[in-house]
Amino acid sequence: MSIASHLHELRRKHETLSTSVMWEQRQPASDTLKIAELKKQKLRLKEEIDRLSRH
Repeated sequence: MSIASHLHELRRKHETLSTSVMWEQRQPASDTLKIAELKKQKLRLKEEIDRLSRH
């Protein structure tokens, strides 16, 4: 897998997680632990995207 295609996939996953976080936050009985885990996953992806983008 090329770096460009890997970055594209990471960005797609990051966007999917963003959507999931927004959906979870809008729920009346939102699960704060689940939201926190989704945000951690987003941050890890963002860090990986930033690291790969510098190369």
